[in-house]
Amino acid sequence: MPIRAALLRDHLRFRPALAVYCSGMAEVSPVAWPIYKLFDQLGRYLVCYMLIHNYYAWRHAGGRAPTLAALQRVAGSSERQTAGFVAALKAGRFVIVDDDPTDGRQKLLRPAPAMVAEIGRSVRLFIAAMDAVDQNTPPRAALFSDADLLGDVLQRSAAHVLANGTLLHGFPTVLYFAERDCGYPLLSAVMGAHYAATLPGVPPAVPLTVRALAQRFQVSPAHIGNLLGEAERQGWFSLEPAGPSVSEALVGEFEAWAAGQMAHYEEIADETRNFFDMAS
Repeated sequence: MPIRAALLRDHLRFRPALAVYCSGMAEVSPVAWPIYKLFDQLGRYLVCYMLIHNYYAWRHAGGRAPTLAALQRVAGSSERQTAGFVAALKAGRFVIVDDDPTDGRQKLLRPAPAMVAEIGRSVRLFIAAMDAVDQNTPPRAALFSDADLLGDVLQRSAAHVLANGTLLHGFPTVLYFAERDCGYPLLSAVMGAHYAATLPGVPPAVPLTVRALAQRFQVSPAHIGNLLGEAERQGWFSLEPAGPSVSEALVGEFEAWAAGQMAHYEEIADETRNFFDMAS
């Protein structure tokens, strides 16, 4: 996979494909959110990611029953925080509680298709980026509009993380944004604007004013201002009237991160396709 990622970065279609990925990540989510953002912050995202892993590992790979207790063991947050967040997910109908068919005392946590789609948005867009680089016809990404196929990809990815550690290791600036509310979509919007200013034929930049970004990502203007201020202080990027000025170091880090993700999900998507082909 590291060799595949390195080859991707040298491909002529890599940056245009990454520009389309950034545009997709910066889109307004089609999901009607509850009171606060549920998924666009790494800690909450990981709870959902592992909930999806537990359900599809149980359904497809003989894993343990996907109970709240099982989730609390792998969620990466305290038992109380995990339980409270799962309660919010249930209230928002992102998680369904089923009776265990083999043990009536247990309740199983099943991710709703809307949650799988939103947690898997970056996954589908990275697979689509691989399709664009490889010029796949028909595109592989189209398959993963199916919640069960996408859920299986997320389960396999999470199993890799549990065995080998987070995929964000080694990308400190990407991690910084991922740990903040809506930080990663904001970073994607800035990188998309960078590509829009430097590459022909890619999606146009989204508006990068504080007000426009706050409305787009449903957070306060003060929060957006804090993120942008920290980015400028650290020398990562600054927003200029002609477009964002992004440091070469951040461009390199973001592209290395993206190439690794594309290679990771390409391999796992092929495993999922083979699994469902054999099962059918």
